[in-house]
Amino acid sequence: MALIKLKRGYDLNLKGKVESNEVTEARARLVAVVPDDFHGVVPRMDKKAGDHVVAGETLYHDKTHEQIKVTAPVSGTLKEVVRGERRKILAVVIEPDGNGDSRTFDTKNTIKELLLESGLWAMMRQRPYDVVPNPEARPRDIFVTAFDSAPLAPSLVALLGDDVKYVARGVEALKTLTLGDVYIGCRPGETVEAPQAVVNTFAGPHPAGNAGVQAANVKPVNKGDTVWTLDIVTVARLGKLLATGKLDCTTTVAVTGSEVKEPKLVRTVMGCAVGDLLADNLADNDKEKRIISGNVLTGEHVAGDGFLRAPYRQLTVIPEVAKRDEFMGWASLSPKKFSVHRTFMSWMCGKKERELDAKLNGGERAIVMCGEYDRMLPMDIYSEFLIKAIIAFDIDKMEQLGIYEVAPEDFALAEFADTSKLELQRIVREGLDRMRAEME
Repeated sequence: MALIKLKRGYDLNLKGKVESNEVTEARARLVAVVPDDFHGVVPRMDKKAGDHVVAGETLYHDKTHEQIKVTAPVSGTLKEVVRGERRKILAVVIEPDGNGDSRTFDTKNTIKELLLESGLWAMMRQRPYDVVPNPEARPRDIFVTAFDSAPLAPSLVALLGDDVKYVARGVEALKTLTLGDVYIGCRPGETVEAPQAVVNTFAGPHPAGNAGVQAANVKPVNKGDTVWTLDIVTVARLGKLLATGKLDCTTTVAVTGSEVKEPKLVRTVMGCAVGDLLADNLADNDKEKRIISGNVLTGEHVAGDGFLRAPYRQLTVIPEVAKRDEFMGWASLSPKKFSVHRTFMSWMCGKKERELDAKLNGGERAIVMCGEYDRMLPMDIYSEFLIKAIIAFDIDKMEQLGIYEVAPEDFALAEFADTSKLELQRIVREGLDRMRAEME
């Protein structure tokens, strides 16, 4: 097991961390599948409102690659297909019936067919472009992250519980799909048993837990390369599918944040309604609250009647804006003011837990070329120059500066620390989409 030390990055220490490994249960009254969670898939419905579905049954397939399917996480009645502008599918809402019916898959099929039929294929991502993998491509390597280094994120190995025994079988299956190796990235002090994987330990601050960052420090993605990334929970889910023939979409979610009465781990199902996870657990105060499906850096802002998004195993609640009118504003000398840089006196207080809100503290301004992004991104790229090349859509420079190995989540920390207040994740996402449309 190799130890890889990463120095660049930053650990944001927020209030509201889960302290206990005790898991409570939450019954989902409504469950939703959100197509935007599976970037690169254009949905075409196989079911309609009123249909009965069982867990593992196809809800919709991709318009371009029909073999890519997204399946129901629970059995129940398809209550509604929520559509937006130009009839875009925003969510597929299911009302669970509680009987636990599940489709049985034929495990004698090839691993590729099993992944596509079960919907687990849509849980993986492909570099370049950070999209659901193309079924016609074969990856050079597959990178699995076994930990999440984001603020308030739980231990993925701890979330697995007894299902950790299925990891080895999942890795064995993934190994048949690649020309190279399956790499697993662990944090110091944690490991998983997977004889057919190359296991590396990553020591360092966030974003050390990002699969793309791990790939960049083990075997970078170059032009012409294709690699897949996923997390250890999805690998265990694949191993369990092979062992039992059934898709298990239950998940353990960390309910975190300063606006939660009791941060805790909750056992539920993927796509569970947020209200069921937060029942009687919001802080009793007059603060307006922001509910985030995921972590504060990459998560999705959801309403109180929204749903847990598929890629996330964390729910975070923070104040929307703690103080709208503040004496001297950004020029305040208050020791409570926080900055990644030593702008305020708060840096002298060390890395104590902080209660931050969603306030931007400034508006968009010109990019200051000072190496600010590079300090937050442990990858061998010139990130500030790459962002400028994406904005200008200079394809040659984008290729030379490493566009093929990045994803929006890799720039999330840089976006938080950015004094220019640019939406770096949105810029990278749009750049990747335009690049994909141009090159394919």
